[in-house]
Amino acid sequence: MSEFFSNLNLLQILLVTIGYLMPIPLAIWALRLWHHYRQERFIMGIKWVLLEVQVPRDVIKSPAAMELILSNAFYQKSKKGFWEQYIQGAPWFWFSLEMASIDGKVHFFIRSPTRMRDLVETQIYAQYPQAKVVEVDDYTLHVPQYRKDGDWNMWGCEFNKMKEDFLPIRTYHDMAEMESGTKEEFKIDPITPVIEFLGSLPRGQQVWIQIIIRQNVKEYHSHHTGKHVDFYEAGREFMFEILKPYTRVQKNDAGDEPTGMDVRTPTPVANLIKVVTENISLIHFDCCIRLVTLSNKHLCTEEQFNNLRRNSRLIWRQYAQPNINELNRINSTQFDAPWSDPTGLALTKYKKRTLNFFRQRIGFHPPIQYSFEYPKILSAFFPSGSPKIFVMSSRELATIFHFPGMVSETPSFKRIESKIAKPPANLPQ
Repeated sequence: MSEFFSNLNLLQILLVTIGYLMPIPLAIWALRLWHHYRQERFIMGIKWVLLEVQVPRDVIKSPAAMELILSNAFYQKSKKGFWEQYIQGAPWFWFSLEMASIDGKVHFFIRSPTRMRDLVETQIYAQYPQAKVVEVDDYTLHVPQYRKDGDWNMWGCEFNKMKEDFLPIRTYHDMAEMESGTKEEFKIDPITPVIEFLGSLPRGQQVWIQIIIRQNVKEYHSHHTGKHVDFYEAGREFMFEILKPYTRVQKNDAGDEPTGMDVRTPTPVANLIKVVTENISLIHFDCCIRLVTLSNKHLCTEEQFNNLRRNSRLIWRQYAQPNINELNRINSTQFDAPWSDPTGLALTKYKKRTLNFFRQRIGFHPPIQYSFEYPKILSAFFPSGSPKIFVMSSRELATIFHFPGMVSETPSFKRIESKIAKPPANLPQ
């Protein structure tokens, strides 16, 4: 009997303890919901503009010109205090760099907040004075919302880095043929395969690519301090972990304090450390990459659409460094096994979500219902999960998104004749 009362006392203590501690997680969740609510209200007030960049015919610059544009126009470095984040709900501004093939005609677009439009235009004209930047309607709204029995086939996916963010993909800097001063006929532009593929699409097919970027604010968990650190601190910790097996710490006889350190790094590891060191010294952006393929059922067969879907998955293959890093396909709108979605309802919902995310350029601030991972049994009815965010340097971004030079002769790529001697005179001073 005494054991019963002792267990009862323990149960009472446990219930009282839970009652006292429960407000803590509830307060954390309430703060998160409030933060999300304030951000959504702020974002609803942002006005956007979609700009098409029409490239001149005689572009002879390397992707380094786009790297300067990224650094000067899109890197909106700032810090936000409690008032800005939780009271005003102000997010860090983001931009969308887009390539689209519509019936085989290739276009370059940049979506920007209207308040940043002048800065974006002036930086483009600074590097490409003979280009033409015009405001256009949103091309994504010309296709109806996906329906299972509709007139359009649709497939989409996202991409992220296969390995750690600190490891770069292959960039134009790794290709000697893209260095400044190289004759145009000897250049090998890494974006040319993408442009050629987009320009080869027949009438009735479309491929949309978007790269959503903002200044790097992603945080990492430090295994040394247990705190959250920024990209550069996490990158240094990542290098120390790589060198740890090849490092010998020398200690004196009097105490445990190290007196020296001897690092004997094998050549392959030394090369990797050199790559990481060079990469973390650059400017970095948080990124979300998304791809959507569309095919009109009245103009293209099911086989043509399947070929388009398969080919689109390999669109970034030329940027892969298998021993270092590469872009990996994730969140595809497909199921590998027929029993994963016997009714087809889940696939339809996933496709609608992907298309809506592309149209709204959602990357860093998804709606509240997509901010949590639901159990798999519920995911068939309520697609969940935020877009995957990873980090790329300005050099990596300039490699996968830049205006192709004269080396690209794709006939369907829209260029303008080089008759504009200087940028428009009405740009802001």
